[in-house]
Amino acid sequence: MAQNQAFVFIKPHANTPKFQAVVKQTLADFGVNINESGSITGEQIDKHKYIDQHYYAIASKATLMQPHELNVPVDKFQKKFGETWKDVLAAGRAFNASGYATHRKWDAATLDKENFAQKKKGLTEKFGGGFYCTQFDNKGKKEYCFNGFFMSMRSKFTAPGTSINYFVVTFDPDKLSWEDFRGKVLGPTDPATAPAGSLRRLVFDNWQAYGLKAEPNTGDNGMHASASPFEGLAELNNWLKKSWSSVSFGKTLLGAGFSESTLNEWSVDPQIWVSCDKKGSMFDQVEDMDADECLKKCGALLKLQKDEVRDQAKTFLGVVKAVSIATFFGLIYSL
Repeated sequence: MAQNQAFVFIKPHANTPKFQAVVKQTLADFGVNINESGSITGEQIDKHKYIDQHYYAIASKATLMQPHELNVPVDKFQKKFGETWKDVLAAGRAFNASGYATHRKWDAATLDKENFAQKKKGLTEKFGGGFYCTQFDNKGKKEYCFNGFFMSMRSKFTAPGTSINYFVVTFDPDKLSWEDFRGKVLGPTDPATAPAGSLRRLVFDNWQAYGLKAEPNTGDNGMHASASPFEGLAELNNWLKKSWSSVSFGKTLLGAGFSESTLNEWSVDPQIWVSCDKKGSMFDQVEDMDADECLKKCGALLKLQKDEVRDQAKTFLGVVKAVSIATFFGLIYSL
């Protein structure tokens, strides 16, 4: 059975020497091996856009792509805001979050505050997962900002003087499942509800003793850990620039027929075919799976991306449905 490998880091607000020691000891107590560790500064995170890639679904609309590159649903935009996307774009009144902060000469906190105020007025529309558009008034001119909330979230990782401490860890799935690794070792998103002894509960209960400046909450919950072996692979590639073939799980995927281009594409959690007629988040399909199960699921998903496979599945389901209906009416007729 393949070993599970994950990327874990202490978030900047909790990255104190005392909590670092607690994390190391807690991982050891649960039988999680630390194979590599280190620190990445806020300046490095900013320069290399590590956090932007980490939160790609959100950041792509906020910092990585310009408005004209976004797939804005034009009908939904016009229905919500009362003007066409084409006209707004042509007039230069649409901005990603980074561009709008610069345009208005706002810092991240101000943009977050103003964005929230507009949202409370009902001037924000959700276009999809991690895709929000907010209307602003700038001296009588309507302007639009995508994912304005992200800059404040980003600044927590990129502010000068901040840093994360990371750990590349492995653990035996026979002794600790991925689900338990996230549920019992890490703890759920809300640290107040985390089980006793988990890292997020420990930092919540002891934040003052560990030297934190404020009580942890759902956003500032102390820790991050990969949600699956595939997500761990993607994070090792992003944060530590490890090649796909240098990571055991990546090497196995390449040997199973995956191309590096597919791994590049899937590493940012795109919408892929998850059934013959439905698309969904790639990361969601493999969440909490151990390495062997995750590998099998990735292989099945790869096959499903082929048009002929989906067409065959649709045909098969159509036949089954037709036979079922015929059988039903046959039974009715025989009564």
